[in-house]
Amino acid sequence: MTDLWQNSMDHAVAAARRAGQVVQQALQDDRKVMTKSSSVDLVTQTDQRVEQLIIQSVKEKFPTHRFIGEESVAAGEPCVLTDDPTWIIDPIDGTTNFVHAFPFVAVSIGFSVNKQVEFGVVYSCLEDKMFTARRGRGAFCNGEPLQVSHQTDIKQSIIATEFGSSRDPEAVDKIFSSLRNVLCIPIHGVRGAGTAAVNMCLVASGCVEAYYETGIHVWDVAAGSLIVSEAGGVLMDTEGGEVDLMSRRIVAANNRTIAERIIREIDPFSPTRDDAPSKSSQ
Repeated sequence: MTDLWQNSMDHAVAAARRAGQVVQQALQDDRKVMTKSSSVDLVTQTDQRVEQLIIQSVKEKFPTHRFIGEESVAAGEPCVLTDDPTWIIDPIDGTTNFVHAFPFVAVSIGFSVNKQVEFGVVYSCLEDKMFTARRGRGAFCNGEPLQVSHQTDIKQSIIATEFGSSRDPEAVDKIFSSLRNVLCIPIHGVRGAGTAAVNMCLVASGCVEAYYETGIHVWDVAAGSLIVSEAGGVLMDTEGGEVDLMSRRIVAANNRTIAERIIREIDPFSPTRDDAPSKSSQ
């Protein structure tokens, strides 16, 4: 049977690795920092350069494919997921990490057809870890199979989350209310890599039992969501039910029991483009 998307995935892996080399080189140079929605919502010239590098290479090879890119949307492009083959790109997930040389910076590329992610590539470029997944074919890190944790007791778990880029007191209060509730279950601890893509790969790797966040975007989680599910994990909305990658809410967990327990502790709020944490690159 013809494999429709293997060439696309091979291209995504190669593009992510090239992008990672650009990021690594940029860390040695002057990192000019700009802001988007707030003083802590950062973007660099490297974000923009990497996204254009990926998009241009895809356009040359797959001219009929569509794109959703973080920096393109920030520049005014629509963020609409259609049934067409679509590349969903976060050129630097962890921009604040990148600015501070904090060692978790990822290039994230998801590929969707009929609004379903067919493959995901997350390259944690400073760690040189290439996470990949194909729908129905498993998840891998540098070619080795991934498997979520077998832990079923949330009190024996580590949970990952992030704090977003909003510093609006009401939004911050809700974030910390949820964090307090989760921490006091009690759990073993809370962690956060500063990038949604890496946090989800940590779930897929079995290092943490779950990751939750409200206010993320589809480019933060498209690739990682498939990596989690192909490693045996589950995806849910923070308000319960199945996840919608366009909803800006996600719980990624090793099993449904832990996901549902976390959902019961989250103080819900509805993210908008302006008032919610806008990305996971704190």
